[in-house]
Amino acid sequence: MPSTDAPPHEFVPVDESTPDLLQQCIDVRIAVFVTEQEFPLDTEIDKYDNPGVSTHILLRLLPSLEPIGTIRITHLSPTEKKLGRLCVLKDYRNFKFGKDLVLAAHDYLLSSPQRVESAEPGRLSVALHSQIYVKGFYAKCGYEEVVSQIANRQNYC
Repeated sequence: MPSTDAPPHEFVPVDESTPDLLQQCIDVRIAVFVTEQEFPLDTEIDKYDNPGVSTHILLRLLPSLEPIGTIRITHLSPTEKKLGRLCVLKDYRNFKFGKDLVLAAHDYLLSSPQRVESAEPGRLSVALHSQIYVKGFYAKCGYEEVVSQIANRQNYC
């Protein structure tokens, strides 16, 4: 359940048809992963940011429309999706926006036209890619670890 103290906000689906909003998602990711957590920029922006490959959910404040968080949904196939690149700017992490972004991604996937066009419209597989220290967070969102694939910096699962 979202924090009752959370400032007014909205979740906006973003893809290649909204390049300005996509850039806002990328800017939030760079602020969190590159500037704050010191991951290299060349690993943060990848092939899954190319047009047609993914959709982001942008979290922004109202009425200012200031971007403060995002999550990326990678479309592996009509029935296989991957969540990743979830981040919220540091000043807003106490409002449970991370969980709200995961739930907004779920809502988007359940209502997605791609799902309706699927050969198996009743089946949808959602995996995720995250840093190891947030495994507990994703468990609270209903995910369970199936296999751990450790990346270069030894802090991903």
